[in-house]
Amino acid sequence: MGHDKQNRYERPGWDDYFLSIARIVRQRSTCLRRHVGAVIVKDQRILATGYNGAPRQMRHCSEVGCLREERDIPSGERHELCRGIHAEQNAIVQAAAFGVSISGSTLYCTHFPCILCTKLLINAGIKRLVVEEAYPDELSREMLEEAGIEVCIRDSREFEKI
Repeated sequence: MGHDKQNRYERPGWDDYFLSIARIVRQRSTCLRRHVGAVIVKDQRILATGYNGAPRQMRHCSEVGCLREERDIPSGERHELCRGIHAEQNAIVQAAAFGVSISGSTLYCTHFPCILCTKLLINAGIKRLVVEEAYPDELSREMLEEAGIEVCIRDSREFEKI
C-alpha cells in the first residue's frame, strides 16, 4: 500500500527543487519594489542563500522608504542609488563570510541578474545560472554568454537555455 502512494508522487527535478527554495528565500526580502531570492548550489548541496534588502545593522526600506521610488528611478537603472544589496550579492557575501568556495557552482535565482551581479557571478566562478524571471539587461546576457556560463530561464513549465 505505501509503495503505491510513493509511485503516484512525482518528485521535483533538481532545478524545480532549488528554484522553489529561492522563492522561499525571497520572502525575507525587505525591498519595497521587488522581492528576489538566490540559492547557490554545488553537487545538489546548498552552499549559501541571499535575498535583497538593506545591509546588516541598517534600517530596512520598509522603515525609511525607497530612495528609488522617491526619485522615480526606473527599474534596471542607477543601481548605486539604492540602500539594498541584491540577492545574488548577499549569497556571494554569505559564502565568503563563512569561507565557502562557490567556484563551479550553480546559482538559482527568482530573477535574472543585473549587470553588477553578473560581473560578480562571473568572477566568483559560477558555472550555471537558473532563473525564473527574465530581466531586460542585454549586457548581462552578453557577458554571461562570453564567460561561458550556462543560463536557463524558466518558462511556465520548461527551461529555455540561452
